[in-house]
This record gives sequence, structure tokens and C-alpha cells, in this order.
Amino acid sequence: MRTLIISDLHLGSSSESDLLRRGELREPLLQLAGEVDRVVLLGDVLELRHGPLREAMAAARPFFEALARALGEREVIVTAGNHDHALVEPWLAARGAEHEPPRLGVEQLFEPRAASQAMAQIAAWCAPAHVRVAYPGLWLRDDVYAMHGHYLDCHLTVPTLERLSVAAMSRMLGRPAHTFDSPADYEAISAPVFAWRDAVARDAHTGAALNGMATVNAWSALRGSTLANGRSASPVRARLAGSLRRRAFRAAFPVATAVLNRAGLGPLRATVSPTELRRAGLQAMGEVAERVGLGDAYVVFGHTHRAGPFPGDEQSEWRGRGGARLVNAGSWTYAPIFLSARPGESPYWPGVCVLVEDDGAPQIVRLLQDRTHAQLHPPGKRV
Repeated sequence: MRTLIISDLHLGSSSESDLLRRGELREPLLQLAGEVDRVVLLGDVLELRHGPLREAMAAARPFFEALARALGEREVIVTAGNHDHALVEPWLAARGAEHEPPRLGVEQLFEPRAASQAMAQIAAWCAPAHVRVAYPGLWLRDDVYAMHGHYLDCHLTVPTLERLSVAAMSRMLGRPAHTFDSPADYEAISAPVFAWRDAVARDAHTGAALNGMATVNAWSALRGSTLANGRSASPVRARLAGSLRRRAFRAAFPVATAVLNRAGLGPLRATVSPTELRRAGLQAMGEVAERVGLGDAYVVFGHTHRAGPFPGDEQSEWRGRGGARLVNAGSWTYAPIFLSARPGESPYWPGVCVLVEDDGAPQIVRLLQDRTHAQLHPPGKRV
């Protein structure tokens, strides 16, 4: 069975950086989808942290209807990530409504109507394709497992808001991540964090702290505040006015990281370089794979938006400590801060998918690597 995997669509993003809302950027993906037996949407399909569900659903509907036309009666499997955890939260809650449920394993497959009303609506838009839901992931072959990868935040050494949130919840509940051995452990810590963020965004648009812009702005300050097209991340006067503030932030960052470590929210490292982001993400995902018992399988995930492995990557980094062979499906969002000026050069360049055949290693396919910044930039948004 030939399977196409795409991750991190973030449909409904308030920044309109979600590329698959645009017909001209959907076309290469839909053409490839018409050549496979099933499509797996590997989490963060919707962006539910920026505002109400209804807005994300409205933005996503054209994509799902176009996908249905491409697939016909073939299969779509949807799983949830941290940005659209609400798609499966009703199913998770219902599992234990009357009796103690079985321990959450690495693969649960169920029908969309059991997941949530939103998933049932997505399934209707995808008709006549058959839609199923998998959580937290699914086996595509005996040696290929796919999941969004949001559990890795419990082991990340980069001090993101997500990492700090789950660390605080872990400490509050007395369940340290180094004791986890199943998806149930990860869900017990992360689900409450996702729930309150979803509740904040349910009725109104969220601010920078919750929609991710605060983290992006922090990375921009720490890395020099220059975008891929060579322009400053802010106008010249604003850049000059804020230079001292950015210097102070860079000086304070290691101190703040040390304080967080002493508070028991670590271990954290005071660096956000591209090398460290890649290394830390892969190390954390490798730990998740070992803890939930994936052995030496290929593990396809998303979440970090850094696709790979690519030629030139250090291959040993892409091997989990338990032997898992890691493959990242990248994203379909345009984030200039992570991109270089040359199209397709950055491993964060969007438009990536993964093909899984009946045998052999999963293959990375880059469908938008020749598109320019101007072609990917949201129409009507300031460059």
C-alpha cells in the first residue's frame, strides 16, 4: 500500500501562513495524492490556538473538499497534534466516562464521529473518501510508525513555551518525564496544557504568547533579527530603537534559563541556534520512541517543522537511542525566520511530504522547493 504523509498544515492560521489554503499551492500535493492508496494527515492539521474553531474549519474546508476530489474512494487517516488536540479530546474524555479505560497504547483507530463533531464534519467534506482517526499514531507497516511528535516537548532542552508548560504540569502532578513508559503518561501531562489553551482560543483570537509569535520574536532577537529576504525583521527606526532591548534580552536569556533549571523545569540549554533546535528535537523524539516501545522502526513525525534527514545531515542524529530511525515530514507553513534567501535551501522550507511504499525506507518529497519567497508569502501581507 502506497501512503502519502503530510504534517503541520496549520489550516486557519491567523497569519495566513498556511499554504494549503491557496489553490495554486495545493495543486502539486493533490496531484501526488491522486497517485497513492491513502493519505495520512499527521497532526496540527488545523490551527486551533489562534482563534475559534469555526474560523479554522472555514479556512480548511476548501482543502478537504479538494483532497476528496483527488482521492475518490480511497482512505484518509487523520491524527491530532498539540495545535489541534481538540479534534480528539472528546474521544479521550469518553474513554473513561463510565469505566476505567485500557491504558492508552501507541495506536488507537476509530471513526470520526467518535472523535469529535469537528472530525465528523471533516469526514463529510472528504466524502467519498473513507476517513478514520488514529491517536496518538499508527503503524503503516510492521517497521514504519507515524505520529505527530508533540510528546517530544516533555524531553526537549530548548526552553519553548510548550516545553515550560508541560514541565510545570509534570512538576505539579509529580510525574517526571524520565518515568514515562507509554502514551498514557505523556497524555496525562500534555492534555491539560492543551485544554486550557484551546479554551482560551475558543471564543476569541489569542495574543502572541499563545499563538506562537512570542516564541518567534524571541528567536528573532536571539539570532540577530534578520529575515531570509535580507530585510530587517522591523523598520530601521524601530530596529535602532530596540537594539538595546534585544541586547539586554540576549544577555538575560542564559540567566533566565539557569533559573528555570534550578526551579526544576529543566534540563534546559541556553541556545536556540538551528543546530541546537535540530539536535534537541531529534534527541527528544528518539527518547519518546524508546519510551513507548517503537524499537528500531522508522518513526515518521512532524511537529518541529524541520524536515529530514537530508544529504549532508549527520545521520547518527537521526537514530534514536533505542534504535528508531527518525524521519521528519516538515510542514506546510511559511515561516521566513527559519528560511534562507535561496528557494528550497533551508530544511525548514515548506511543502514537504513523505512517501511510504510496501518496502524500503520512507522517502522525503519536496513539492515546493522551487517556489520563491514572493510566491509563498501570504497575499496582502506586508513583506
